[in-house]
Amino acid sequence: MTKLDRLARSLRDAKDIVDELTRREVKLSIGGSVHDPTDPVGRLLFNVLAMVAEFEADLIRARTREGMAVAKAKGRLRGKQPKLSKKQETHLVSVHRAGTHTTVELAELFSVARSTVYRAIKRAIKRAGDTT
Repeated sequence: MTKLDRLARSLRDAKDIVDELTRREVKLSIGGSVHDPTDPVGRLLFNVLAMVAEFEADLIRARTREGMAVAKAKGRLRGKQPKLSKKQETHLVSVHRAGTHTTVELAELFSVARSTVYRAIKRAIKRAGDTT
C-alpha cells in the first residue's frame, strides 16, 4: 500500500483493520516500510499515521465546504441546470393534460428522460395544489 489514507477513512476503521490484520498475523507495508501491528512500536506508528490521514481528510472536507460557501456567496454555485426551460415545461404539462401523448412520447418529443417528464408533471400538480 502506498498511503494509509487509502486503507481506511477514519481512525476507527483503521483500528478495526489493524485488529483484523493482527488476528491473521499479517504485516502491513506502507510506503515501502513494513510495520508489524503486533509490535508496540509498529502499533504506535500505525495509529499516528492513521490519525494524520484522518486529519488530512478532515482538512480536505473543510476546505471543500469553505470553497463551496464562497462560490455560493459569489453566485457561482448553482447546481445542475434544468433540462427544460419554464416555457418548455409548461408546454410539456399542457400536452400531457390534453392526453394526446404518452409519457414515453413526451420524453422523445422534448429529448429528455421519462423521469424528467414525471418530475415536470409532479411539479405542476404540486403547484396546482398550492394555489387551491
